[in-house]
Amino acid sequence: MFIDEVVVAGVVTVAMMVAFLGGVVWFIWRDSHKKRKNSNPPD
Repeated sequence: MFIDEVVVAGVVTVAMMVAFLGGVVWFIWRDSHKKRKNSNPPD
């Protein structure tokens, strides 16, 4: 396969999207496992 600058730009774009979505998933997973300090929130 001939590596063109368009192919490189596409691979870099896909890699950045995967890294961003992985960071979002990691943040949500980490945040969901935190223990709450106040188990009885005020109404």
